[in-house]
Amino acid sequence: MKKKKVNLRDIDTQKHSGEHRHDDGHNHSSPEQLSNLKTYLPALFSFVMLIAGIAVDYFDVLPLFKGWIRVVWYTVAYIPVGLPVIKEGWNSIRNGDFFTEFLLMSIATLGAFAIGEYPEGVAVMLFYAVGELFQAAAVKSSKENIKALLDVRPNEAIVFRNNDFISVSPETVAIGEKIQVRVGEKVPLDGILLSEKGSFNTAALTGESKPDTIAKDDKVFAGSINLDGVIEIETIKEFKDSSIARILDMVQNATARKSKTELFIRKFARIYTPIVVFLAIALTFLPYFFVDDYVFRNWLYRALIFLVISCPCALVISIPLGYFGGLGAASRNGILFKGASFLDAMTKVTSVVMDKTGTVTKGVFKIKEVANSSDFSETEFMKYLMAMEEQSTHPIAKAILEHKAKGADLEATNVSEVAGKGLKGTVNGKTVLVGNKALMTSNSIEVPSTTNDIVESIVIVAIDGKFAGYVTIADELKEDAHQAIKQIRESRISEIIMLSGDKDSITQQIAKDLKIDWAKGGLLPEDKLNEVEKLKKQPDSKVAFIGDGINDAPVLAASDVGIAMGGLGSDVAIETADVIIQNDQPSKIARAIQIGRSTRSIVWQNIALAFGVKIIVLILGAGGLATMWEAVFADVGVALLAILNAVRLQKMKWG
Repeated sequence: MKKKKVNLRDIDTQKHSGEHRHDDGHNHSSPEQLSNLKTYLPALFSFVMLIAGIAVDYFDVLPLFKGWIRVVWYTVAYIPVGLPVIKEGWNSIRNGDFFTEFLLMSIATLGAFAIGEYPEGVAVMLFYAVGELFQAAAVKSSKENIKALLDVRPNEAIVFRNNDFISVSPETVAIGEKIQVRVGEKVPLDGILLSEKGSFNTAALTGESKPDTIAKDDKVFAGSINLDGVIEIETIKEFKDSSIARILDMVQNATARKSKTELFIRKFARIYTPIVVFLAIALTFLPYFFVDDYVFRNWLYRALIFLVISCPCALVISIPLGYFGGLGAASRNGILFKGASFLDAMTKVTSVVMDKTGTVTKGVFKIKEVANSSDFSETEFMKYLMAMEEQSTHPIAKAILEHKAKGADLEATNVSEVAGKGLKGTVNGKTVLVGNKALMTSNSIEVPSTTNDIVESIVIVAIDGKFAGYVTIADELKEDAHQAIKQIRESRISEIIMLSGDKDSITQQIAKDLKIDWAKGGLLPEDKLNEVEKLKKQPDSKVAFIGDGINDAPVLAASDVGIAMGGLGSDVAIETADVIIQNDQPSKIARAIQIGRSTRSIVWQNIALAFGVKIIVLILGAGGLATMWEAVFADVGVALLAILNAVRLQKMKWG
């Protein structure tokens, strides 16, 4: 690949180089405009010819518009919209698929011509073609919505090599290389921020429009847009493993995974269409044996109406479009369903089971409470504690060191670790013990009995043989944790459960705080799996499990719907899950349920509309009370209404 050097002085030139490229005083038609014109021209031509023919027929302004001239006029009107459908029908027959909607439309319209109903024949095929155009436009719109949201893969990465920044393909950047991202550009690969801070638009990944400000050493995800200043990032993943590449792969695979309803309708159409053809034949010839004044033309006309009405277009078109709209709506809300089948599965969930750490909590330890004795001020107490913890590599030490104490720092010397108990050392000439109760007991330090009731992790400090105080360390709840549980309950979920590998006392306290129905802590991965399996065995139970860690993967796979936190979640959990919450907000769980239900509701509205109207017009048509025009409405009209109903999903908002 050809590499090029990047001159930062040319940023503005590069940024705007394409903006006025075509402003040369001429108006050029784009290839897309020409393609659209070519797509709609046949239907437009047929429409004009049909309206003109009907007008001449009705007002009788041209005496010559009779006989072969009239036949030729309507044939010319029919060919642009009819010929492609007849070709499709013929190709399907050659491929062994005899009974398709193309065959139904071809038989019905050619039959109308055979009995002299030329305007009806053209109208049926024209409106069918218009329906297909609407379907194509709606599907294109859905695909473009997802593509616009997700397809933000950068074409280049500016990487530091040989003491210079050069532009290369993101696929060629290795893990550990330093890349530069300018204002308004997309982050090409996942990495760690080397600059002091950065502000990013992460809408493509999380569905959130609010800029995300992160600090040095925090993770930055591919697909984010840099909003503030030139930043530098150290890559931690190859391009093919980046967040945006993984999301795009999931979305592409999702559209290929059909729901049970969608698969049923496709199978149904294959059985239903031949039955309709044979019923139409029966409707044409059987009355000969039972009706005294049998007129072949009249009964053939009724059979043709029957064929047009019976075309399963509305179902075959609108149901996949409904699910596609649901997948797109979920993606815009930062939720990735790995297939339409999981949209359906989400609507049937009765129990929501969740992990604690990383799901409802941030997975980051923070000091929750500082309790110092009267012998020391809080600032002085924290200085002694922090001086000792600077010598430790324990995760709790990191949480303590994030506490900002005022004044000059103290230094610890002669620090030694007491296995399984804590640290012993000297600070400011005083002997300091930092650790658990066992450390205090072994050194004959008396600790207040109130500490026995503390659920969180506790670090006790003794200075010169006397109890000096303690700090409690706890995992912080996510900002929307309470809201998430409230919304899940409002979504008519019968049971909310928490299963955690953390201490049972901590798990129970968080469950109580969030008003979760019941909880269990101290569980191994196999214990969580056993609990979920028990829930699944209950009558009519459908279980959704939400987790984020590698240890959650077995449960995510075993549950009816596995939901993974996609931001902080492990790759294994994300690969195993059926639904991904891209921004780690537990409140998105309820929204996923709502989107699933809205999608299913629209799909069943379309099914009811299609069958309802068709049955009514079928009965009228068989009795000779409906004309081909009513048949057109029952088929193409209902299909258009169903498409418009399905498109509503793209505009819906959920609380």
